Amino acid sequence: MEERKIMEILTDWNFWGNFEESLKARKPYLLKLEHIFGPRSTTVLLGVRRAGKSSIAYLFIKKLIEQGTLEPRDSLVVNFEDPRFPPSVDVSDLMQIYEAYLRKLDPSRHVVLLDEVQNVAGWEKFVRYLLESRKARVLLTGSSSKLLGREISSVLTGRHVDMEVFPLSFREFLEFRGTQLRTEVDVMKNRLKILRELEEYMKWGGFPEVTVSESETRKRELLAGYFNDVIMKDISKRFGVREIEKLENLASIYISNISTLQSFNRLKEAVKLSLDTIERFSGYLELARMFFSTRKFEYSRKRQLRSMRKVYVIDPGFFHVKGFRVSENYGKLVENVVAIELLRRAAFRPSLEIYYWKDYQQREVDFVVKNGVDVKQLIQACYEVEDPEVKKREMRTLVKASREVHCNDMLVVTWGYGGEEKFDGKLVKFIPLWKWLLGG
Repeated sequence: MEERKIMEILTDWNFWGNFEESLKARKPYLLKLEHIFGPRSTTVLLGVRRAGKSSIAYLFIKKLIEQGTLEPRDSLVVNFEDPRFPPSVDVSDLMQIYEAYLRKLDPSRHVVLLDEVQNVAGWEKFVRYLLESRKARVLLTGSSSKLLGREISSVLTGRHVDMEVFPLSFREFLEFRGTQLRTEVDVMKNRLKILRELEEYMKWGGFPEVTVSESETRKRELLAGYFNDVIMKDISKRFGVREIEKLENLASIYISNISTLQSFNRLKEAVKLSLDTIERFSGYLELARMFFSTRKFEYSRKRQLRSMRKVYVIDPGFFHVKGFRVSENYGKLVENVVAIELLRRAAFRPSLEIYYWKDYQQREVDFVVKNGVDVKQLIQACYEVEDPEVKKREMRTLVKASREVHCNDMLVVTWGYGGEEKFDGKLVKFIPLWKWLLGG
């Protein structure tokens, strides 16, 4: 590439150039980056496509500049999704880009952000060069965790720190839509609005661009586009999958049956693929972060790994746009929203692990929250508990599980009911979904 062309592209994406895009802050991620961004390791932002990884990385560099710890010229942002770059950028192109930046800006110790780096063949060699020469601190973003996880582990052993980025939490969703909840008074004043917004969140999810879009048609188009990009770009193109229709069918089955126990044997008949292919495709979908799964809580690791997976989609908007429904299954949707919030919290506290519990009578607790070696909390997600028999059933199951796993902190997340009740000598708490999502 010509140096003039390179600098023209870089100028549009850098703080020493013309970059002025207004971005909304996501404080939890920026705070975490402050703690993990070190001089001798690469910081990697992973997560599903369009979750906001690039914006967080840009805002972090902007924050360093505003704090006075980084001069604008000491930052290099390379956005590999800019269509002006050649369709197949490799490590030699990357070196050419870097050398053009060094010549034009003459930076001192600097920060390099490689945005959507999985588009560059051989990028890991360049990153290793930067680390070994100690010329720069490095930030990477990428949609495919398989790409980053495997290749970083092999070439940057012990020299990378990963940060998982999720679509917006409910609190972030409210902030993006103009509702700031700084105090309990703010919460009480905005309670009706919070409930209305929760219905929007349950329907359209928390992808940033979807959240700020006013048009339902546009929201639907964006979500459908994200789904297709994950299938085509993050999986089919990356892993050479040719049976695209069957891959899409498998994803649609998972989306249509969220919060449900799944076995590869059952799916084999539905999708008409071999058991090995079902397992491989399911792995790709999880690596692309479209889905997450939990395993049964067991004291034996071997039994745990043999247990059925409970599958959740990364964003409820996919359920609305891509799921097959004959009725609104709010119970499963509430459970899915709780699951993703728990996984989001676990990403900030790596000692947390999430499982489900099930006994031989098929009684089930949706979430077992384990911290280190101890089970800290048992959580049921139940949309409606007005029926006394439903409430009794949920409490009975929680109490049975609590005795088995030695945990007395039991919680039922509902749509609107809050309170505390005793069952069989044990206390069970109830909390509305909106309140739990806001940290209550």
